[in-house]
This record gives sequence, structure tokens and C-alpha cells, in this order.
Amino acid sequence: MRISDLRERLVLSFGESWAPSFSHDIAISELGSMTVNEALNAGREADEIWRAVCKQCPNETHPYRY
Repeated sequence: MRISDLRERLVLSFGESWAPSFSHDIAISELGSMTVNEALNAGREADEIWRAVCKQCPNETHPYRY
């Protein structure tokens, strides 16, 4: 998965106004309490990050899972 695909899925799941805040502010336990942005900056793969987001927020991401 490309980073642009991850960003698109975040927007589809959380909306245009909330997705940037989610990526910047919400720590994901599956990522060692890193945010999406921190995980990307640390070199984590986009698909790994998306799976972690799906696990933490199953209702919001359900329509856009793999």
C-alpha cells in the first residue's frame, strides 16, 4: 500500500476534517502508542499502519478494509 492510499482510506473512514487530526493526535496501541504520522516518520509500512488503525477503530474503517 502506498502512503497516498493510506491517507485516502483515512479520509474515507474519518472524513476530511477529522482524518488529519486523527493522524496527528491519536496514539495507536498496535503501533507502540505512536500516531499514524509518527509511525510513518519512523519508517513503518503503510499497510501495517492501516491494519493497526482498522484494529483500533473497526466501526469507522469496516467499509475500507482489505
